[in-house]
Amino acid sequence: MTADQLKDIISAGLACDHITLEGDGRHWYATIVSAEFEGQRTLQRQRRVYATLGNRMQTDEVHALSMKTFTPAEWATQQA
Repeated sequence: MTADQLKDIISAGLACDHITLEGDGRHWYATIVSAEFEGQRTLQRQRRVYATLGNRMQTDEVHALSMKTFTPAEWATQQA
């Protein structure tokens, strides 16, 4: 799987303001910014992202995904 493919899958299931992906095709590191994360704890946010991947984690299309998740307001403070 390419970074663009993974980005498209996540974006199709989650309204994202920003996504960056780095990886080798199986192991990925993502930074994801979405207003849908408002009021959610880290684990809830991660589960939301994993839900967009469906069974791709179980079928090994995506072997590992490490992520940092931010609301738009949190992301703005990271960029300041």
